[in-house]
Amino acid sequence: QVQLAESGGGLVQPGGSLRLSCASSSSFRAVGWYRQATGKEREWVASITPGGSTDYADSVKGRATSSRDNAKNTVYLQMSGLKPEDTAVYYCFDGVRWGQGTRITVSS
Repeated sequence: QVQLAESGGGLVQPGGSLRLSCASSSSFRAVGWYRQATGKEREWVASITPGGSTDYADSVKGRATSSRDNAKNTVYLQMSGLKPEDTAVYYCFDGVRWGQGTRITVSS
C-alpha cells in the first residue's frame, strides 16, 4: 500500500526555519502541501509538479520553498521567517493520498 509520511515539524521561535519532508513508498506525481490550524479549515500552502515547478499561497510566498528529490521519492517544504500564524499541522497530498501530518508550532 502506497503511503505518504511527513516529518520535520517541531517547535520553533518566530523568525525560525524548518524543513518538512514528505516521503512516498512510490514515485510521486504533483504534490500539494496543506496546513490546518486548530479550529480552522485545511488550506493549501504550496504545490510542486513532477518537473519541479512550484506555486505558493500568498500567505507563505517568499518564505516557503518546495523542492523534490525524485530518486528518493521525497518532496520538501522549506519554511523560513516563521510566524505564530504558521502554527498548524502540515500535510502533503499527491492527489490521492494524504499523509498523517506533521505539526509546526511557532512560539517564543
